[in-house]
Amino acid sequence: MRRSYQVLQRVSRLPLAGAVVALSVAGGSVAARAGDAMPFLAHQAMYDLSLLKSSGGGAAVDSARGRMLYNFSGSVCEGYTSEFRQVSELNGSEGRIALSDLRSTTWEDAEGKSFRFKIDSRMNEGDSTVTDGIAERTGDHITVKLKEPVAKTFTIDGATVFPTEQVRRIIAAAREGKSLLELSIYDGSDTGEKVYNTLTVIGRPIPGDQITRSPDSATASDALKPVTRWPVTVSYYDRNAETKNGEQTPVYAMSFELYENGVSRALTLDYGNFALAGAMGKFEVKETLPCKETPNKAAPK
Repeated sequence: MRRSYQVLQRVSRLPLAGAVVALSVAGGSVAARAGDAMPFLAHQAMYDLSLLKSSGGGAAVDSARGRMLYNFSGSVCEGYTSEFRQVSELNGSEGRIALSDLRSTTWEDAEGKSFRFKIDSRMNEGDSTVTDGIAERTGDHITVKLKEPVAKTFTIDGATVFPTEQVRRIIAAAREGKSLLELSIYDGSDTGEKVYNTLTVIGRPIPGDQITRSPDSATASDALKPVTRWPVTVSYYDRNAETKNGEQTPVYAMSFELYENGVSRALTLDYGNFALAGAMGKFEVKETLPCKETPNKAAPK
């Protein structure tokens, strides 16, 4: 069980989490960069978590429950702020219970040049672990300055993208009919020093008017009914991990249906030895105020 909980604790957002899961923005500049792409929708989404499968063995999970809440707000003027919380309870075969409480607040400018993050994770009654820092894109590299858990400055490859840019590129690839997309992602997770290689597999588009077997708040929303979506699976790999026979096992993977306006539904969070299903319980469209300031002002402190 301990290994399962360590994996769960390392996941700071969903991409879906972030991502990340259900990332959304509401600015004209992002849409313009993607040609005639649909602007992303500012919203609040809540997902109910349950155990989908468990592989057994020493890290077996007999049952699981939890909830994930995601909020997105902002504009091209002030950048985009996301607030995420995931609470999960895992029950092991020996009667052990692990409660994980993960909170994340991030800010990203509209051009993907600056990314601010603060992540707070807690397991059971233990002390919280905080990761706090900022990443700035300069020339051919990105400089990361961490405040917590330890003060540290380092650089990463400038080809790496932040979470909002990741979602934008997935949607752009889907609209172009591509089925595969490889990206390096930095989201501040795992003590703020990890860069993940990702492989995204994109399925065929699902028309907005297609009947859904398992309807939820997303499929019932008038804002989403006419919008095309795609089945997507994003696998995250530790770029520093060794490969075996030329292959590498992902740290975790997320599957979901991604709407063209950035909303996600029908989540699957696969941690290897167990997987959670995330069914959308509530969905609310949020108001987007018009821009009144110069785009991309400094990140809030």
